[in-house]
Amino acid sequence: MEAILLRFYTTTDGGGGGGTSRRTISQIHMMTSTHFYFYNTTTNIKNSRLIHSRILSSSSSKTLISIPQKPSHFPKFVDDDSNENPQIANPTTSRIDIFREKLLYLDSIGIDIFSILKQQEEEQNDGKYEEEFNTLNLIVSSSLDDMKSTIDFIRSMGFSSIEFRRICGMCPEILAFKVSEVIPVFTFLLREAKVMGSDIRKVINRRPRLLVCNVEKRLRPTLYFLQSIGIAEVHKHTSLLSCSVEDKFIPRIEYLENIGFTNADALSMLRRFPQLFCYSLKNNFEPKFDYFYREMGRDLKELKEFPQYFSFSLENRIKPRHLCCVEKDVHFPLPVMLKTCDTQFSDTLEVCGSSSLPLRTSPLWCTSTDSYNSIPC
Repeated sequence: MEAILLRFYTTTDGGGGGGTSRRTISQIHMMTSTHFYFYNTTTNIKNSRLIHSRILSSSSSKTLISIPQKPSHFPKFVDDDSNENPQIANPTTSRIDIFREKLLYLDSIGIDIFSILKQQEEEQNDGKYEEEFNTLNLIVSSSLDDMKSTIDFIRSMGFSSIEFRRICGMCPEILAFKVSEVIPVFTFLLREAKVMGSDIRKVINRRPRLLVCNVEKRLRPTLYFLQSIGIAEVHKHTSLLSCSVEDKFIPRIEYLENIGFTNADALSMLRRFPQLFCYSLKNNFEPKFDYFYREMGRDLKELKEFPQYFSFSLENRIKPRHLCCVEKDVHFPLPVMLKTCDTQFSDTLEVCGSSSLPLRTSPLWCTSTDSYNSIPC
């Protein structure tokens, strides 16, 4: 009961409101100067900044909040203006003031925590996060001095105000981290992952979640695993360092083995294209391989030579181009079919569709992936 809990729920007013969007603030538990009360209110608002202004407002006597009767079993605290035990301060009022001060500080540097919370809830509902983070509770429990120190340190590393706000939007947990927890991440990236000092901002901007990863439990084990399978230049793939070896890497290796690749072939594909570790098994690997095997009728050897196949859109690139090749009765190597831009693909298809293909022994026939890396798109 002593913590400040704030949760947002979005509902639709189905009767008479014409679908008006409502946001209900519920479960705000706080102690006033004398008693515990439970506040529950439903109000029409257009955006989270209205909530923000109400939280920060010092006037709590408005009719926006209905106060139920005081529960008799709650403990009673001494009023601030009472002469009884004047040395005893009201701890809850102090917590509310500190929380309000945090919100004011974050607002002063351009961070709207309520917009961040709304975005985070939407992403969690969409399944973008495998685990939920109660960011508000983290901010409530953190020290204001620690928050200021962490923000000052990160910004001292050269991040602009816009970059820092984006980092907080993508990884709001950083607001509850101490400097002593963030410094080891920068040290690890520079010394062990061999990231150049001039690239550190780019690395963090690309993957802000690195800042809240534990070096001993996550970053270093992942680094060692990537090096063990032959990915030497990990500094070019630092976004992978925040991933779990057990939960993310191993299942993708096993999937490639299950569809017919040997362990050596699977690791070879991952070395050539480490981004494979980031792709979803359900939404990427499975539907694209199913189309590759059943509809395109191609051999696994082509996937081994061109694992970048999984990086192309199934609906917008793979299917349309394959159907064009079927219509023209042309069989292109995967790099030619997928990597070329629309104009070049159409021109090549037109030429090959109206003439015979070169023999496989001809210098004009090439299936090497590297030969098409320089094709402009």
